[in-house]
Amino acid sequence: MPRFVYDFAEGDRDRKDLLGGKGANLAEMTNLGLPVPPGFIITTQACRAYLAEGTEPSGMGDEVTEHLGRLEAVMGRRLGDPDDPLLVSVRSGAKFSMPGMMETVLNVGLNDASVHALAERAGDERFAWDSYRRLVQMFGATVLGIGSEQFSAVVEEAKTAKGARDDLDLDARDVESLVDTFKAIVRTHAGRDFPQDPREQLDLAVRAVFDSWNSPRAHVYRRQERIPADLGTAVSVVSMVFGNLGMASGTGVAFTRDPASGARGVYGDYLQNAQGEDVVAGIRNTRPLTDLEALDKVSYDRLMDIMTTLERHYRDLCDIEFTIERGTLWMLQTRVGKRTAAAAFTIATQLVDEGMIDLDEALRRVTGAQLANLMFPRFDRDAEKKLLTTGMNASPGAAVGAAVFDSATAVARRRRGERVVLVRRETNPDDLDGMIAADGILTSRGGRTSHAAVVARGMGKTAVCGADELDVDGAARRFTTADGVEVGEGETISIDGTNGEVYLGQVPVVASPVVSWFEGTRPETAGRECVGDDLVDAVARLMRHADGRRRLRVRANADTADDAARARRFGAEGIGLCRTEHMFLGERRELVERLVLAETRDEREESLAALLPMQIEDFTALFRAMEGLPVTIRLLDPPLHEFLPDLTELSVEVALARERGASDPVREELLTAVRRLHEQNPMLGLRGVRLGIAVPGLFAMQVRAITRAAAALVIDGVAVQPEIMVPLVGTVQELASVAVEIAAVVAEPESRVDGDPVPHQVGTMIELPRAAVVAAQIAETAEFFSFGTNDLTQTTWGLSRDDVESSFFSDYLEQGIFSVSPFESLDVEGVGYLVRLGAEQGRRTRPDLELGVCGEHGGDPDSVHFFHEVGLDYVSCSPYRVPVARLEAGRAALPPVT
Repeated sequence: MPRFVYDFAEGDRDRKDLLGGKGANLAEMTNLGLPVPPGFIITTQACRAYLAEGTEPSGMGDEVTEHLGRLEAVMGRRLGDPDDPLLVSVRSGAKFSMPGMMETVLNVGLNDASVHALAERAGDERFAWDSYRRLVQMFGATVLGIGSEQFSAVVEEAKTAKGARDDLDLDARDVESLVDTFKAIVRTHAGRDFPQDPREQLDLAVRAVFDSWNSPRAHVYRRQERIPADLGTAVSVVSMVFGNLGMASGTGVAFTRDPASGARGVYGDYLQNAQGEDVVAGIRNTRPLTDLEALDKVSYDRLMDIMTTLERHYRDLCDIEFTIERGTLWMLQTRVGKRTAAAAFTIATQLVDEGMIDLDEALRRVTGAQLANLMFPRFDRDAEKKLLTTGMNASPGAAVGAAVFDSATAVARRRRGERVVLVRRETNPDDLDGMIAADGILTSRGGRTSHAAVVARGMGKTAVCGADELDVDGAARRFTTADGVEVGEGETISIDGTNGEVYLGQVPVVASPVVSWFEGTRPETAGRECVGDDLVDAVARLMRHADGRRRLRVRANADTADDAARARRFGAEGIGLCRTEHMFLGERRELVERLVLAETRDEREESLAALLPMQIEDFTALFRAMEGLPVTIRLLDPPLHEFLPDLTELSVEVALARERGASDPVREELLTAVRRLHEQNPMLGLRGVRLGIAVPGLFAMQVRAITRAAAALVIDGVAVQPEIMVPLVGTVQELASVAVEIAAVVAEPESRVDGDPVPHQVGTMIELPRAAVVAAQIAETAEFFSFGTNDLTQTTWGLSRDDVESSFFSDYLEQGIFSVSPFESLDVEGVGYLVRLGAEQGRRTRPDLELGVCGEHGGDPDSVHFFHEVGLDYVSCSPYRVPVARLEAGRAALPPVT
């Protein structure tokens, strides 16, 4: 029979799967000899069993009783003893940090009798009633499901009645009265009295923590962070230490480095006469951690020593929760701290310089998603701005949007395509949906370790917290500044998470320094030239190391010379996809329309002759921009309707003309032709290779343009590497037919240099399931494969991307059917299987077959790792995602951690 409960001394940090992050790290600190209150951990395995069966697993209760007895023996107190009670906290802790998403109950074990004993033992009656008040409030909200606003409203009324600024101004009698009112709220809303049996309190609290794994906000957070839903949470039962025992006590959160910037120093918040949840909830504005040195130097110095110990032990930024009980320091939690993208890069390179980790490990600790975040624009420092207030720079970035004052409004406006900034006094876990929808978060309470700050940093959202000059009135949907400026819902504000400033209106943005560095660096020196900025230096060093480690080459999807030049500045090693249909939009569209609708050979030849010089010019510019790097050119692949008049509009036009007696024979003939070519599903109709075969001379014209442009450049001494890609091939016969046509064009004198054909390759795009299945046959003709994962995903799933993403995808994501859109990150089990199959089959026929991918999955961090694993030679993505792909390709090539 499995064990379900472990003492702290029995665990360590490597057992997070079983003990959860919080429990494993409490065990680790215990084993390091740090001051941790004694306790025990109920495992994630117990949680999974409870959630599966709806009741606690057999034997768990007995194990809890056994370990509780050991804890009582160590503490010299018993849970529920009316004369000298042991109190415990019941805290959630999953394998992956989910700050504020699950439940915690403090002061479990207090009741109407033991509250008096606690007051006598502490010599502080207010403290005892405050602890009891907190228990009833947390238990009512967490265990009994009573809305937390029921309790908070009563506290606000009591403060108002007494003219109190915060809860510390309420005396013992005030707090005792709150307890009575809270118990009445429990009776009214839960239909039962607050339980007086401490063991019943403990058991119900444990079950509530288990249940909170499946709470809506936990579900939303897991979906956002891509945390598996089947892990469950552990429960830590910890003997209580009290930060609310007067002004010589307190609680705080500390970081061993600044989680926003990565700078070395003392960072954190401290709150006197408070319990831990007060700091995170932001109900009172905290004091900087540095103030603790003046308040309690002994505890401060001890905390600094412990922070150093933990950072060296974990070899990373540590996030620490602590409590001081009348001058005695206790450690309540540590974990590797969440950090912003900027801090991730900066800290990783700092730790290399300090000898704690090597460059491989530093590269493991940053991600492509973080690099993408660093490439977002920032506010223009020189622009005119109207400053409203300044808060704490909790999570960097620049966010502009309409001010909204609740999560539901944030979500609704976001769905309408609006940008919003969520404004709250303080956020709580129930605001998660709104925080995800918002571009930025602004709170008037809380600090850098508040719920809003921690969650925003984890999600890469801009946040300004603790802007205490703002009077936020959620009910009236407005906030007022210290000088009387009112900002109502829907008005545009701009918040700067880097310096904490809040502005009225829209502030212009400029390119981030990371983008400026990329754009000012030639590909051959990318990652080698630094400009003195710590962040840019850090990015440069890790990009250089990633480039040195990676096997995958990175190309760009680019259709113009400007796109190609930009891609090169971002480090692209060629063009993996040039979509030639994009060259025929705008003024050229009419020429393609005439070509498609041509009924005679002469009409068709006339259109092709007009397009040829334009295409030669296009390809010449691309080849020049890439300076000898490979350029993969996809022959024309438009859904036919994109180059034809809209059937409905043309039908209405012709019908109205007939009604007026002014029918136009030309428009009538055009309507007839459009009806003949009209398709019910153009994405699966006459496009790609089918169009090239159905319209004689179309592909030949494009190949002629490619080879003539290449030949002319080679004669001028410019190196070129053209790769001609035939789209939407489903059978080798299609490709072979086009290959014969290509060979004939390549043999033309204008396509040769000194009598020899211009060096080139002919390949195909694998974007149909059948093509992947028969890839061995297709490779008999193809010299390269490029997996078009956008269309391969559509055809494998039977989805039309343009339709489904605006219809049922949101439901699938909310219900957990999809953890992420398959168009965003590659479906490894389905589409990935076809990629692997196509790669293996193709190389079985042609061992030197070049393999790449040119869908946008080529820039998705998770997908890049898969493409490395299956042995592709390169990925191709949009120019701005090239650095992300380079970084992730380097990370994918790192040796596994032993």
